[in-house]
Amino acid sequence: MSHHRETVTALGAPAAIGPYSHAVRSRGMLYCSGQIAVDPATNELVDGGPGAQARKCLENLRAVCAAAGAELGDAVRLTVYLSDMAAFAEVNEVYSEFFPADPPARVAIAVAGLPKDVDVEIDAIVALPE
Repeated sequence: MSHHRETVTALGAPAAIGPYSHAVRSRGMLYCSGQIAVDPATNELVDGGPGAQARKCLENLRAVCAAAGAELGDAVRLTVYLSDMAAFAEVNEVYSEFFPADPPARVAIAVAGLPKDVDVEIDAIVALPE
């Protein structure tokens, strides 16, 4: 392990489905891998459409942040990947529940496909508390 880079594993988030870490901590920042709507207790996809999936993605990111000693509210930027931009409003509704004031910067991108054929994936960059 490098002195300027430390991987973070979150017991409260689903196991990675590939060769990547939940997050990497470096120089006061936490770089979180994308989360999809997998329930960590069952390792199964959650039922529901894009809104339900976005909720689980954000809950999983919250668990990753907690494992690093941060909160999701410390995020400075999130990227939301959507398989269909028609879900933008539905995802925004759920997203706003997690960031009711002073939300982080964000990008929303429509993509051709996502792991496990989900509708939504979300990653985050988080400022770690001092």
